[in-house]
Amino acid sequence: MDGASEIPGPVLEQIQAWTPVSRETSARLAAYAALLRRWNGAINLVSPKSLDDMARRHFLDSAQLIRYLPRGDHLNALHIVDLGSGAGFPGLVLGVLTPCRVTLIESDRRKCEFLRQVARETACKHVSVLTERIESAAPDGADIVTARALAPVSQLLSFAENILKPDGFCLFLKGNTLGAELTEAKKVWHIDSQELQSVTHPDGRVLRIDRFDRIR
Repeated sequence: MDGASEIPGPVLEQIQAWTPVSRETSARLAAYAALLRRWNGAINLVSPKSLDDMARRHFLDSAQLIRYLPRGDHLNALHIVDLGSGAGFPGLVLGVLTPCRVTLIESDRRKCEFLRQVARETACKHVSVLTERIESAAPDGADIVTARALAPVSQLLSFAENILKPDGFCLFLKGNTLGAELTEAKKVWHIDSQELQSVTHPDGRVLRIDRFDRIR
């Protein structure tokens, strides 16, 4: 399958509703998708079954976070830190689609090689990759912390508390376990959050957390 056909028109149109998608940006997304398909057999970046619907399940699912980024012309001043980046969802997709500075934290060296190749081939010079465990990573303070399919909410907040700026916020892509995760998390944390409907699955949610503090 050629790269240009990896991201169908309807998916690009939906992304276009949230952020401009030039012909060059569309080509970068297609290059990313082609690399994912090529590398996946060797290092199992995503479920093989999901490749049949990767544009929606991975790229659109990640791109929907653009709706919650601050508006204006200062996006290049924002720093997004993506936890446990894996195949780059959502962090690297945000790096392709926006001028935000993006730091991807991933402990698996082979996955980091993939992330760096995608960043090179999509000319995302504002994207950096840290090959470290999240607990030991020390990126500059983040305006936004993102994660997808990584850990329960309480664990994500433990990761984020030493990374996020005081006025920053978290955007976590979550599924149908979110209610139970929040119940457990609220035994440890005071949380100011919003649950927002995902555009890619009826059970999916975007969890926005604006404030969180440990219960003393």
